Amino acid sequence: MGHNRRRSHSSSSSSSSSSDEEKRKWKNDKHDKHGPAYGQAAFPTPSHGFSQAAGVAHAGPGPTFASPPSFPQVAGGHMPQVPMPSFPGAEHAPPPYASAPSAPPSSGFRVPLSDNMPFPTQQAGPPVVVDADGRTPVYIGSALFERAVHPCKIIPTFQPPARVAWGGGEHEHRGRYDLLPFDPNTMEWVPASHGQLPPGRRPVEGGYEENGEKLYHALASVQGVRVPGKTGSHLRGANVPFGGQEHCVEQYEILVWRH
Repeated sequence: MGHNRRRSHSSSSSSSSSSDEEKRKWKNDKHDKHGPAYGQAAFPTPSHGFSQAAGVAHAGPGPTFASPPSFPQVAGGHMPQVPMPSFPGAEHAPPPYASAPSAPPSSGFRVPLSDNMPFPTQQAGPPVVVDADGRTPVYIGSALFERAVHPCKIIPTFQPPARVAWGGGEHEHRGRYDLLPFDPNTMEWVPASHGQLPPGRRPVEGGYEENGEKLYHALASVQGVRVPGKTGSHLRGANVPFGGQEHCVEQYEILVWRH
């Protein structure tokens, strides 16, 4: 997802116009150096056509469902360090309060992208699996449709990178998709079957269906290749895109949060 750039209002004072222009140039240069934005407040509600705010063309034909979920995401920046004031007796004061790091949101921390943006390898984390050739890295994410969000597989060397299973086929996804960097310290794959959630485990949310049913990230074996896809209780298994088709697998793995 691109930066949401704000226009500066023109000043009525001619003496300030040059300063405003320099500020705008500095901001533009800064944006250009950093590439795609990392971390948005949430998945925006996809709409048909082009979103000027996001700068991303949403997907065309595909499943049409109810409004997608809002998945919290975290910004990649850091808060500036503010020096503590000095005063008599400060050496005996308790240390400043430091809040504990918050737990990941139910959908994890995501990187918003589109099919015409470069893949952020440094932010992607380790690949989940490799493709059929035994060496091409494969990642996971969620593809945004007009009214839905579906878990997908992401292969950076493909164009477009995101591939989604629906309607019996493996479909190239054009437009907005969100990368989910796999963190082995907080996530793991566990066995599952027939759409059932593992007892006592919290799955990583990956999408949303027409009637409010949730979708999760799945990993299934097809012709000896482990393929990322989607699962949900209503699917009674995992649906994964491979070889141009949508494969429905009863025994698979589901992505969950570690205890």
